[in-house]
Amino acid sequence: MNPLRVVIIDDELPARHRLRELLEDCRGEQPHVVVGEAENGVEGLQVVASAQADVVFVDIHMPEMSGIEFARHLQVLEQPPAVVFITAHDQYAVKAFEVNAVDYLTKPVRAARLLTALKKTAGGGRVARGVLENIDPGPRRHFSVAERGRVLLVPVSEVIYLRAELKYLTLRTRDREHLVEESLSQVEQEFGGMFVRIHRNCLVARRLIRGFERSSETEGEAGWSVILEGTEERLPVSRRQWAQVKPLAR
Repeated sequence: MNPLRVVIIDDELPARHRLRELLEDCRGEQPHVVVGEAENGVEGLQVVASAQADVVFVDIHMPEMSGIEFARHLQVLEQPPAVVFITAHDQYAVKAFEVNAVDYLTKPVRAARLLTALKKTAGGGRVARGVLENIDPGPRRHFSVAERGRVLLVPVSEVIYLRAELKYLTLRTRDREHLVEESLSQVEQEFGGMFVRIHRNCLVARRLIRGFERSSETEGEAGWSVILEGTEERLPVSRRQWAQVKPLAR
């Protein structure tokens, strides 16, 4: 059996050192090698992809990106690693993990409990994306794109529009387009008022709407297209959505 490839992510250096020491105590019963560390989730995504990790131990509460959001972004990888969350004793979080059968460790981490988690991950268990959304339904700060074996983060604040095309969404920023495998309806629900639906297959950033212009006639009736800051594209507004969208012109 090949040793498990482990990555540790925690914004506190002493906590990472402590976990390394505990992992060393477990090596005899569960072979593994620590292949990387990171102090935040953004850095951790790159470490995990480049190190081809089998399991990640990640702290829940970190600046920039929580451990839950980090785990959600991991799911775009073709073979995401197993994730074990680490948390200070927070009864609400612990209950959420138990209800959803997600593996977790509470601080201070104990060697025996750590060994149990290692053996569990060696069995191939993985966290489902929907489970993570149930635990923390709050909006993400980034969309995640799988690109050449790594995770590319696209800040939500940089997205001009999202357009559904078959099973993918096209995310448009000022610089380029990205494809993500997500549901337009779920995105609309997750981000609330940040995006507004102009068509059954399109959401646009509310704050980037600059006006509307007449578009070609359809079924004998003149339509409208939205003018968005950051792109020359003119996206059609459906007749069904026009009444809701029209007041947003600046």
